Amino acid sequence: MSQIEFSLEQKSLMLEKLQKYMAAELDVELAQFDADFMLDFISKEMGKFYYNQGLYDAQAVLTDKLDSLTDAIYQLEKF
Repeated sequence: MSQIEFSLEQKSLMLEKLQKYMAAELDVELAQFDADFMLDFISKEMGKFYYNQGLYDAQAVLTDKLDSLTDAIYQLEKF
């Protein structure tokens, strides 16, 4: 699996959300460097679980669509 890259705008938004969450929920003020370090850790250690679940979800949708297509083709058959 290749490294997932985010744009500067996306990473900035994620860092802002992380800092706001930590402040609001845990009463912890994260400096920019600390938030960046924490986001990198979360991405590296847990991101693969979210990525894989996204793949499984996409596969389930495709399987469902393929089943629908198979049913539609079956209905076109002449007996």
